[in-house]
Amino acid sequence: MNDDFVFVDELVPGIRWDAKYATWDNFTGKPVDGYLANRIVGTRTLCAALDRAREEAEAQGFGLLLWDGYRPQRAVDCFLRWSEQPEDGRTKPRYYPNIARAEMFERGYVAARSGHSRGSTVDLTLFHLATGELAAMGGDHDLMDSISHHGAQGIAPVEVRNRQCLRAVMETSGFSSYACEWWHYTLKDEAHPDTYFDFPIA
Repeated sequence: MNDDFVFVDELVPGIRWDAKYATWDNFTGKPVDGYLANRIVGTRTLCAALDRAREEAEAQGFGLLLWDGYRPQRAVDCFLRWSEQPEDGRTKPRYYPNIARAEMFERGYVAARSGHSRGSTVDLTLFHLATGELAAMGGDHDLMDSISHHGAQGIAPVEVRNRQCLRAVMETSGFSSYACEWWHYTLKDEAHPDTYFDFPIA
């Protein structure tokens, strides 16, 4: 692993994680190339900002649960190959009910050159510190649909508030949001803004 990259849980106390692409619980339906361990990796700069975000969230009764951080380029390449395969219907109802596989790239839900591969982008949500339960967000991670957009219509008021809370926490801590995905945030002051890494998470 590059010297500037670390396991996030080692530098951000109290953070939870579930690295979806290291599991069978993701839109490809199986573990993704480059994810050999269920851990979240990021730059040290990212971890410092996430620690600020954790404190902001705690002040409002929430914790942070990470789904993804650094993403090897080989994983992105795996997504591209998967998108070109015939549709088998296994994950479509849950993750991309209203679009075709190939449209994931066209509509900006998956990128051929992902900011995740630079080590300063995270996918995450909130959980209630009192109960450990995930906050209602009006759609799950990687639901590639307009309901996942910031400002989406048709979600409950509590889901709107939770999305707004996450956004405020992250933006206050130095992150930028992404219009199409309520869970996706990139550090404004990236350590490696022009470098796409490909070492595996192991």
